[in-house]
Amino acid sequence: MLRTALTAATREELVTRNVASLVEAPKVVSRETTPWTLDETLTFLEKARRDPLYAAFVLAIAMGLRRGEVLGLRWSDVDLDGRVIRISNQVQRIGGELYQDTTKTGKIRPVPLPLICLAALRWHRLRQTHEAEKRGTALSSAGLVFTTRSGRPVEPRNLNRSFSRLTASAGLRPIRLHDARHGCATLLTAAGVAPRVLMEILGHSQISMAMDVYTHVAQDTQREAISHMDRLLKRRIARE
Repeated sequence: MLRTALTAATREELVTRNVASLVEAPKVVSRETTPWTLDETLTFLEKARRDPLYAAFVLAIAMGLRRGEVLGLRWSDVDLDGRVIRISNQVQRIGGELYQDTTKTGKIRPVPLPLICLAALRWHRLRQTHEAEKRGTALSSAGLVFTTRSGRPVEPRNLNRSFSRLTASAGLRPIRLHDARHGCATLLTAAGVAPRVLMEILGHSQISMAMDVYTHVAQDTQREAISHMDRLLKRRIARE
């Protein structure tokens, strides 16, 4: 941040030199994540089916949306007939206050909806419309998809708490909600999705982030493929 600020200052001739550019940034130690297997993911979704935030969890797991992107999704960005959503908004808590802002990359990205997400969103819309009618209000197309019973934005920490509660009740090993995003990337990569497409779906700012996942899964796939060589060679040796 300081380097960026001084770069702008240099460009505007407020300073003659950006001394921050000479400093080596510390190495970031990446956190090892072990996302759920496909069976574990299906077990969680089955347990969460009757939860009011079921559709939110489906979007996070099946599409890899960030927590803020899920909570910031508006009905005006959802096209159920065209089976696509536009990720353009997020809900965050900063300084003790909830606010809406653009996405992390600042770009709007359209993403096709898989059928599981489409069904979950249709059910959620019916439920939210019914709750609005009980309050004597109409469901606004510009309103948030996920709200509290009073129509206010969902507290991000409460989404995490609901996720942890459902995880425990399903008897699954605990992971972070954000790890579901990594799990989505892993499943898509294993299905043969190219890194560039993966980058666009997940909203990565750099393709290297998608390549980290791609390389990891590719190595697992190569390891599985090369294991066939053992069986082939052993069979040949046994014949001789």
